[in-house]
Amino acid sequence: MLYSSVPAHQKRADFRASLATGKLLRFPGAFNPLSAKLIQNKGFEGVYVSGAVLAADLGLPDIGLTTLTEVAGRSAQIARMTDLPVLVDADTGFGEPMNVARTVQTLEDAGVAGLHIEDQVNPKRCGHLDGKQVVDLDVALKRIRAAADARRDPNLLIMARTDVRAIEGLAAAQDRARALVDAGADAIFPEAMADLTEFEAIRAVVDVPVLANMTEFGKSELFSTTQLESVGINIVIYPVSLLRLAMGAADRALDVLNAEGSLNSVVGEMQHRADLYELLDYEAYNGFDSSVFNFTVAR
Repeated sequence: MLYSSVPAHQKRADFRASLATGKLLRFPGAFNPLSAKLIQNKGFEGVYVSGAVLAADLGLPDIGLTTLTEVAGRSAQIARMTDLPVLVDADTGFGEPMNVARTVQTLEDAGVAGLHIEDQVNPKRCGHLDGKQVVDLDVALKRIRAAADARRDPNLLIMARTDVRAIEGLAAAQDRARALVDAGADAIFPEAMADLTEFEAIRAVVDVPVLANMTEFGKSELFSTTQLESVGINIVIYPVSLLRLAMGAADRALDVLNAEGSLNSVVGEMQHRADLYELLDYEAYNGFDSSVFNFTVAR
């Protein structure tokens, strides 16, 4: 009932332990706290909070317009509703290295288990758009050092994302991944890999967990979990998938309402009220209410 009973430090320790097994961990993207509860109920290993989803939820494009306050607020709402570890997109850290340090501590307070900082020029662009720019290696390393130094819980996972592949090629991405690990990154997120061999090439040059981004309509093919496991990937995210599915369904339903004057023909596609109540655990709330208000009036 209410929020997760698993404290943030335990989620972080559990996340580290899960990564140590070498098993591929699946992190679908939650577009709100309710969808995070659904992800947990369906048996996934973690929840991802996408910067692109948060921007879209606010009606904005993913071009660095969201703020640390907005990201931290949504991350806290999601993290407190699930027992699963939450990994959050922290963009470029919202400024210079000192801003990165503040970002890390603010998101740590929000209860996340990990976050990733990227090497794009600030303000950033969606990782699967053309025209991206990356900072030089010195700035990228300063961001990661600041992030690693700022955390107070050593189990908070600091992941470095690099977008250099699309600009300077695979060899440059390998070199940068190595340098980011040396600077203190606990994991590497190589963005916009073209194929499995490129993921494998990154895996070959670092000894920390590697993340694959399986976002639809992007630069990478949508590889299966079996394929990703075969090249040693440790975490796979599906950042915008649930939002896209939900918005696609909403778009079609509104067309039906316009065309037919009611939603009778699509009621079967909706989440049933009973399923929603089960997901929200109405029974527990009802039981709590009964125990509190169950009294008799003295005569």
